[in-house]
Order: sequence, then C-alpha cells, then structure tokens
Amino acid sequence: MLSVSLGRVLIVFGLVLVFCGAVALLLERFHLPFGRLPGDVVWRGRHTTLYFPLVTCLLLSALASLVMWLLNRRP
Repeated sequence: MLSVSLGRVLIVFGLVLVFCGAVALLLERFHLPFGRLPGDVVWRGRHTTLYFPLVTCLLLSALASLVMWLLNRRP
C-alpha cells in the first residue's frame, strides 16, 4: 500500500488551490463569463437572491471527468 505523509498531501492540495485561483483570476481578467454562463439560474426575490450555477457545475464536472480519465489511462 502506498504511504504518503499528511504534510505532502496538504502541500499538493494547497498548490492545486493556488492554481485554480490563478485560473479564475485570469478568466475574470479576460472577461470570460465563467460562473455567469447562459443556463445558470438566478432568482431575485424581494429580500433574497438565489444563485445556482447549473451550467457552470456541469462544465466543471465534465472537465474534472476528462482530467481524471486522462490521469487514469493505462498505456
């Protein structure tokens, strides 16, 4: 069984979060509507706003599935 220390896992997780944050900032800088795509549900009531990014979630799920498929391919 593979033994990986907790510290190493936390460092890798932190680097992944930094990378995702940088990508989000770049998308915002280039005015790409990530998070405000057509099909995202926004309901504005009198005192509340409900926002559910349905299409954004589907896009992220497809991207994550593609990455996992690429990482788990056997040569």
